[in-house]
Amino acid sequence: MRILALDSSGLVAGVAVVESAEDGADAKTIAEYTVNYKKTHSQTLLPMLDEVAKMTELDLASIDAVAVAAGPGSFTGLRIGSATAKGLGLALAKPLVPVPTLEGLAYNLCGVGGIICPVMDARRGQVYTGIYRFPDGERLEVVEDQMAVSIEELAEKLQHYGEEVTFLGDGVPVFRRRLEEELLKGEKIRFAPAHMNRQRAASVGALALRYYAEGKTETAAQHRPDYLRVSQAERERKERMEHDTVSM
Repeated sequence: MRILALDSSGLVAGVAVVESAEDGADAKTIAEYTVNYKKTHSQTLLPMLDEVAKMTELDLASIDAVAVAAGPGSFTGLRIGSATAKGLGLALAKPLVPVPTLEGLAYNLCGVGGIICPVMDARRGQVYTGIYRFPDGERLEVVEDQMAVSIEELAEKLQHYGEEVTFLGDGVPVFRRRLEEELLKGEKIRFAPAHMNRQRAASVGALALRYYAEGKTETAAQHRPDYLRVSQAERERKERMEHDTVSM
């Protein structure tokens, strides 16, 4: 089984090719291309895909599915990743495997004990987050599904479990000091190292192999990103409409 994986949900853009046995076991990464630079994903994602295909002599028709980080995350980044995945799915007549962004991020720490808590800076005083475990060392367990909450609310949730928590994601630099010195002071917490604390397409692909084996696929036409909340443009449009209604 071979999967092409895309992740443009955050600041990092990634493309990977992963393979495994039919049941999703014994996954291996054939290639992974990651860029964390100030170019837009619309500039980087397709050239990265082209380079990966060239370097691995990949015939795109040979893949079994296209995996994509399906949200939440950057609204623009999610749209770019979604459009790319849908285009490939339609052109190649292949299914899509939508991987929730925070599950893919948590899978960076596959095998780590305790609670895994990815945090992405969602702005407006919130984080995108979820709470996960690896109960048998490999299988990802969703303890609390991905959500958009304040960092204070997240800290309260984590205190209820009484377990060591490992944080990762682009929200760590924003909230680390508050977590250590205020919100979770005295609790057992730690932070993933630099090479494991951002989105990785290979993790999305490895998790997608399992989801594919479990039948968690959709067609390109069915796929929609999961934004978790409306965009700023949509909020502002709604506020203008409400204001106009009141003024009439």
